[in-house]
Amino acid sequence: MKALIKRTELGATLRSALAKNPVVALLGPRQCGKSTLARQIAGQSRSVSYLDLENPSDLAVLAEPMSALARFKGLVVLDEIQRRPELFPVLRVLADRRPLPARFLVLGSASPELLRQSSETLAGRIAFVEMAGFTLVEISPEPPDRRWLRGGFPRSYLASSDAQSFAWRQDFIRTFVERDLAQFGFTLPATAMRRFWTMLAHYHGQTWNASELGRSLGVSDHTTRTYLDVLTGALVVRQLMPWFENVGKRQTKAPKIFIRDSGLFHALMDLSGERAVLAHPKLGASWEGFAVEEVIARFPTRDTYFWGTYAGAELDLLLMRSGRRIGFEFKFSDTPAITKSMHIALADLKLDHLWVVHPGRHRHRLSDRIEAIGLAELVTSKEQFA
Repeated sequence: MKALIKRTELGATLRSALAKNPVVALLGPRQCGKSTLARQIAGQSRSVSYLDLENPSDLAVLAEPMSALARFKGLVVLDEIQRRPELFPVLRVLADRRPLPARFLVLGSASPELLRQSSETLAGRIAFVEMAGFTLVEISPEPPDRRWLRGGFPRSYLASSDAQSFAWRQDFIRTFVERDLAQFGFTLPATAMRRFWTMLAHYHGQTWNASELGRSLGVSDHTTRTYLDVLTGALVVRQLMPWFENVGKRQTKAPKIFIRDSGLFHALMDLSGERAVLAHPKLGASWEGFAVEEVIARFPTRDTYFWGTYAGAELDLLLMRSGRRIGFEFKFSDTPAITKSMHIALADLKLDHLWVVHPGRHRHRLSDRIEAIGLAELVTSKEQFA
């Protein structure tokens, strides 16, 4: 096991963004390694100022934010920016100075949609770089099973035992609902939020049904939608949106829900080890969610969807990249076979290629445009699959 995992590609992306933009936002859930990566980037800069907005002494420095930040030169890092959203208008003014004496790297635990001021106030001045926990690319050549079972949060993945990893994830969930969500102005009691998040885990890999969850919680559909959007904005839940095609069929219109980190999903489902995961009815959904996140991280694009019809045809993941349509089906089987649904998706969506992704190592062609491939090869190979 590696004592230190270098996030080389992510670091290069961040440095490139800083070279081109006066403000860069590095976004990811709590404890995913943002501060560690930012300090590594800062260590390579000649002049650096680092302010942690959870540190009272650093906050005191920003009592007069405009004059305080205007004095800094070089790279200025502002950690946990969601605690001080009123800084974004200040950053807009400072980003427009010419010549530019400083560039700003802001770290946040929320999506651009939740940090709406950043995208509105800093339009044209800010670049967003999103990170999560460790990916298979970053831990390669380690086998993927530990990453799937424990998730990608560094302290969970690198824990000395499965028991310690599971305990860390349980603590993370408790701290998240008791403290972290309050930073986003979310006032639902911690016990209710934990219950909602756990119930949401049972929908992992399924389409969203606000009415069912609302009845179970005793709240309105609108309220459950608000809860879902907050967890999505906090980067711990993914809403994979449906793709609509004019194919003359009734198509699924609700998003598909995933707990973004597989380790957190297992903790929410109280699955503490490999044996429990392999014996659980949500085994296939667990692996699908893990694979979805890995593929999206490997082939980043804003155009990510799933597709389904009421007649039963579906496609787990659809990526639009460089004018091409690439489909992915995820099967927890070492010998996946072609299905009628795959043929329908290939024809109706006019896919350029369809990958059937499985946990094994072999790769073989199923038809002219359908090919089976192991997840590890798909995301770690230098070959461009999408």
